[in-house]
Amino acid sequence: MGAYYLRRLLFIIPTLFVSALITFVIMHATPGGPFDAGNDKITERAKARLMAAYGLDKPLFFNTQAVQDALAANKPFYEVGAAFFDGQFELWLVNFVQGKFGPSFRFIGRNVEDILLEPTSLDGVFWQNRLMATIILGLVATIIAVIVGFPLGVIAAVKQNSWVDNLCLFFATFFYGIPNIVLGIFLIIIFASWLGWVNVVEMNYWEGWRPWVLPAFVLAIPTAAFLARLTRSSVLEVLRMDFVRTARAKGLSENVVIAKHVVRNALIPVVTFLGPALATLITGSFVIETQFGVTGIGRLFVESVGRRDYSVIMALTLIYAFFIAFANLGVDLAYGFLDPRIRFSKK
Repeated sequence: MGAYYLRRLLFIIPTLFVSALITFVIMHATPGGPFDAGNDKITERAKARLMAAYGLDKPLFFNTQAVQDALAANKPFYEVGAAFFDGQFELWLVNFVQGKFGPSFRFIGRNVEDILLEPTSLDGVFWQNRLMATIILGLVATIIAVIVGFPLGVIAAVKQNSWVDNLCLFFATFFYGIPNIVLGIFLIIIFASWLGWVNVVEMNYWEGWRPWVLPAFVLAIPTAAFLARLTRSSVLEVLRMDFVRTARAKGLSENVVIAKHVVRNALIPVVTFLGPALATLITGSFVIETQFGVTGIGRLFVESVGRRDYSVIMALTLIYAFFIAFANLGVDLAYGFLDPRIRFSKK
């Protein structure tokens, strides 16, 4: 069992490597560069200097020219080998292994990690930064999605074909089909413009829990709607199994049967969905962050793509990949606690 989880944990390393490699290739295959977008007045000489300063004049991968120069200069073998790996991707990979993402190409004089961890609150508290803002927004949205979606799915399954079931299915289908951007605008009009309960323009998200509710609710609703439909289907499937009929035949009350036997066995597909959903809610909030003025990494990612800020794009892509990989690992851990048969099969 422990060996299985250790293998899954170690598998994150090649996952991050492949994600970085694919992102790196796509970035450089896209027309334009960090010193092209929005810099029409920059001269070719100045651009060449900037490219050389940031190492962008080097080949993307293996530097055969540097090897030839090293051999011509009769340098030692280890220096020749180092020159071979003197490409942009290799240099970035070495910095990443050392815990560095490198300098930003658009925020001159600043490293990527400084941008991600820069305090965004008025008090300047160190943990109130871009990264934590996106993580908190995603976690609150996940909690709201579970609190809303899971009970609705269970109630709809228990009350199958009743008006309660039809009402739950209607709301789940309706809200699942509404895009986040449309729902966000609709709620901003109601709560900010008509009722005046929130001030989206001047909202300080670090002054308490209340400012997080509205953007997290908008982010969570589609996930909650899908979760309700998934939970309903899973509970209905479990209700038809033989052990449920046996539990009822033993004289157990319906509430005990549902709470103790049905819900736990119906959680397997729900947990399977919640793992990637958690990562998606944390990493896919850039539209909501823009709408509600949340200074998170979602907005930074979109802005960096437009600016061709390679270092920031690579860093945020690996952060997203890291969240998704650990979310899937968490799903595997949850399987073992929910169903001992799965735990036994992985020994």
